[in-house]
Amino acid sequence: MAEEYKFFDAVCKSFDKAAKYTNFDQGILEQIKQCNSVLRLHFPVKIGDKVEVIKAYRVQHSHHKLPCKGGIRFSEMVNLDEVMALSALMTYKCAIVNVPFGGAKGGISIDPKKYSTYELEKITRRYTSELIKKKFIGPGEDVPAPDYGTGEREMSWILDTYVTMNPGQVEAIGCVTGKPVTQGGVKGRREATGLGVFYGVREVCKHEEQMKRLGLNTGIEGKKVIVQGLGNVGYHSAKFFQEGGALVVGLIEYEGAIYNEKGLDVEAVFQHRKKTGSILNFPGAKNFNKNTDGLEAPCDILIPAALENVINKDNADKIQAKIIGEAANGPLTPEADDILTKKGVLVVPDMYLNAGGVTVSYFEWLKNLSHVSYGRLERRFMENQNANIVAQIESMTGNTIKPEQKKILVHGPDEIDLVRSGLEDTMIKATNEIFACWSKYPEIPNMRTAAFVVAIEKVGNSYLELGIFP
Repeated sequence: MAEEYKFFDAVCKSFDKAAKYTNFDQGILEQIKQCNSVLRLHFPVKIGDKVEVIKAYRVQHSHHKLPCKGGIRFSEMVNLDEVMALSALMTYKCAIVNVPFGGAKGGISIDPKKYSTYELEKITRRYTSELIKKKFIGPGEDVPAPDYGTGEREMSWILDTYVTMNPGQVEAIGCVTGKPVTQGGVKGRREATGLGVFYGVREVCKHEEQMKRLGLNTGIEGKKVIVQGLGNVGYHSAKFFQEGGALVVGLIEYEGAIYNEKGLDVEAVFQHRKKTGSILNFPGAKNFNKNTDGLEAPCDILIPAALENVINKDNADKIQAKIIGEAANGPLTPEADDILTKKGVLVVPDMYLNAGGVTVSYFEWLKNLSHVSYGRLERRFMENQNANIVAQIESMTGNTIKPEQKKILVHGPDEIDLVRSGLEDTMIKATNEIFACWSKYPEIPNMRTAAFVVAIEKVGNSYLELGIFP
């Protein structure tokens, strides 16, 4: 049993490190820390000619705000410990970025590659029906989202199952997020986590005191970046760093790593991998056949965006990056965290840095509840107003603005503009809140602990305001 709760214990240890910087009663801290509701499922599904018993979970970590929110992952590695830990991190993540949800997480213990599309649909729909029966899903109760091994397709199956079993519920479409846009999804959701990583690290790099301590200039421009993982999060993170003026000097995948100190074209590497099945042998790049060697290559910023525990006590002291942005969940072990803190490396923690997904999921949920797309009411008004302003400027100055410039000036915001603007504002405010907390308690050892303090204070105050503890 001790082994089963290892990951959750690690989250609790990080919580305890931060809790001593707060003034809450020990009972309130214990309530915040523990998972409120744990659902462990076994259900039969006909696979081919046989009946297969599927093991699955859904954990609601905190009910201080409802609905609960968290992804559903499909993986053979899914276990209760992992789901509990990730649900706890979701609570703290939502609190830090001021998204009004309690944390949750779900998972089905299968390898999705071993099943046909039809079989995966049967498993997903049966899992959803079990959640409905146990009241572990609903727009006001618990709202799942995609995670490792799932995507828009699985979310549309969940939506259809929920709507079918809850006829006439006007807000039913808000029972799940990460849906296709045609099914009530929001534009910008797919790249949201990677874009949030970029916004968060960019804001960290504006912090003069931290950059001076690290011996770096402020700003993201010109900084050398290595990204581990070319999945959805890693690909978009690398793409936005490149577009933001950084040099993506290294890319890492399971088959190996490539490095070019003058910079790599992220899209060209992505297409090379699609064509050849590997990122290796990309023109102009140096190969690392051992992918972990890529983590240890020279750079300013390292973005682990794939697996858990890739930086551990065995390789932490070899990391040359001055900033590590945790795009994945739990890419550093607690031992690695301690080693890197002593080395002076600035670790930007996963619990807020990869909150882009849940932030944009929040926007999708609001869109579903309001039944109005972002920008639909104001876009045309704004374009007409901007066009009038431009016309007045041209009239007063006697100059004609170039068509391409006029197009930019007149443009009214559509859904993706508003979603990205909201995400950018969220990540900037969260970063500054964490740094403000760190300045308040300079004895805090690292940014992760400061982030936990921010989360604990927000969740603890919510419990007190609810009047649960007289």
